[in-house]
Amino acid sequence: MTAPPAERRLVSSGSPFEQTFGYSRAVVSGDEVHIAGTTGYDYAAMTMPEDPAEQTRNIYATFAAVLKDAGGSLADIVRLRTYVTDLGYCAPTLKVQGEVFGAIRPAGTIVVVSALLRPEMKVEIEADARLNRRE
Repeated sequence: MTAPPAERRLVSSGSPFEQTFGYSRAVVSGDEVHIAGTTGYDYAAMTMPEDPAEQTRNIYATFAAVLKDAGGSLADIVRLRTYVTDLGYCAPTLKVQGEVFGAIRPAGTIVVVSALLRPEMKVEIEADARLNRRE
């Protein structure tokens, strides 16, 4: 016998890009949460800070809100994939990552890419989480 399919639920951050571009900020499937590539917009004001560290803080704030809606928290994140558009953005981005995830320590990757969708986007991060994970 096969197991029944896991519940699939879509989570939005309120970004207008989600509807326009046809994706969800996150998809919850069973105890897994897959968070889409997220940039540093403040979605309430639709503003983007210039500083890559501040963009990273906004990204993690979006993650926290999405995970709360999904029934979890940042502590449930098990994997981060970070993309920056300049080698010089690695240090400030990783400094914020260390501040937020120093005790959680998910698996992580950082990659320098030539560009993101818009020039003001300096950092994009995607994540996977496992809800109610036990240590």
